[in-house]
Amino acid sequence: MTEPLRLNTLAVGEQMTVCAVEGEPYMKKRLEDLGFCADTQVTCLYKAPLGDPTAYLMRGTVIALRSRDAAGVIGTEVGHGCE
Repeated sequence: MTEPLRLNTLAVGEQMTVCAVEGEPYMKKRLEDLGFCADTQVTCLYKAPLGDPTAYLMRGTVIALRSRDAAGVIGTEVGHGCE
């Protein structure tokens, strides 16, 4: 069993598989509308010099998120299933 990850904790080049999205209802819906849903792989591409925002690659699209918004995306390392 692996420890769940939060999207905002990924280092540049690391990947995770999304298991769930949580947070305020409007932000949860927005993240889901952007494509952050179960079994989606996300790669951290770039972090801004001051830490925010961070660019992520998901389903062929680059999306930049603030750290506080990315914290609502929970997943596991690629290759490990969600519980």
